[in-house]
Amino acid sequence: MSDRRGRRPETRVVRAAQNISRMCLVCGTDNACGLHARFYVLEAEAPAAGEAPAAAELLGVFTPGSEHQSYPGRLHGGISSAIVDETIGRAILIDHPDVWGVTAEFTVRFRAPVPLAGEVRTVARITRDTSRLFEGSGEIVLDDGTIAVEGRGRYLKMRLDDIAPEMMRDTEWFPDTRERPHEVEIQVAARRTTWG
Repeated sequence: MSDRRGRRPETRVVRAAQNISRMCLVCGTDNACGLHARFYVLEAEAPAAGEAPAAAELLGVFTPGSEHQSYPGRLHGGISSAIVDETIGRAILIDHPDVWGVTAEFTVRFRAPVPLAGEVRTVARITRDTSRLFEGSGEIVLDDGTIAVEGRGRYLKMRLDDIAPEMMRDTEWFPDTRERPHEVEIQVAARRTTWG
């Protein structure tokens, strides 16, 4: 059931957890200043009657600490940008597991403060995919369904072997073995916002 603002809870099945790294600012398990984010591939939303099937989406989650604050009680805009950018850039791995997204252009729009208390959730998807580049969009969605931060970007497709030597891949890029949820509930707006 939707609330008076047109928001509704949506339960999404988690298909898989993506790999993480050791020292990345966003997902690094050993980075003391990092976000320690996790990334989950979500089942595609069921299409409405007459609509084409939606692509799978990627959910990025982390719990901010006081070191991630800007104004008291609010997540720093640079940290918000980093998690949205990373989640969009990783979304290409859903359909192209040997390709990594390297940011070429990224635009962010801040709509509401992101509180430091609780888990931060970012949902991202690929909106255009060519042989050399892909484009994507994503947003930080608050517990009440408010879209707090929107981002969109263009990314170069690169093989991980071209970014990092294979020996580094063995120690720096590995499966996230932490327990993952089987499904997640996300408050979503009845209509996603679009950029003009």
